[in-house]
Amino acid sequence: MDDDEYFEFCAKNSELHIEREANGEIIIMPPTGFETGYRNNEVSGQLRNWARVDGRGIALDSNTEYVLPNGAARAPDASWVLKGRLAVFTKDQKKRFLPICPDFVIELMSPTDRLRGVKAKMREWMENGAALGWLIDPDARTVHVYRPHREPEALADIDHLEGEGPVAGFRLELSDIWRGL
Repeated sequence: MDDDEYFEFCAKNSELHIEREANGEIIIMPPTGFETGYRNNEVSGQLRNWARVDGRGIALDSNTEYVLPNGAARAPDASWVLKGRLAVFTKDQKKRFLPICPDFVIELMSPTDRLRGVKAKMREWMENGAALGWLIDPDARTVHVYRPHREPEALADIDHLEGEGPVAGFRLELSDIWRGL
């Protein structure tokens, strides 16, 4: 499917969470469970609140899908894009999946995820232009920090994360995420 066909397919199947691999393979993922939904909302809410005050970019939730330079179509659990990068797109283009990689992504592990697969997705974000990525594994109380051209850094049992690079000044409090419900 080309990008337009893929968008229409997703629109016709809006009850499903769909992504596309770079090779064109369509992936249908299960919805999150209650606790993961809570944690996801907490992460997205903190990023949104900071982005409003900071003003340089916009925060987006897990329903936002991006078409990456490698052809994959991905939806991180939370993301942030510098406003200036969005200026090149028309209002109509912004109603569809944008051909852009976010500057910052957060992926939150859920019980149905496999760490190896989510780590591969994080590498893909970095290879396609993300400047910073956080993979949060609440069960292991660990965050894997991804930066371009560097090995990921694993941080265990921390209380918060400090943003850097594109999201310098953002602070993600982890106590509610670790605690869950």
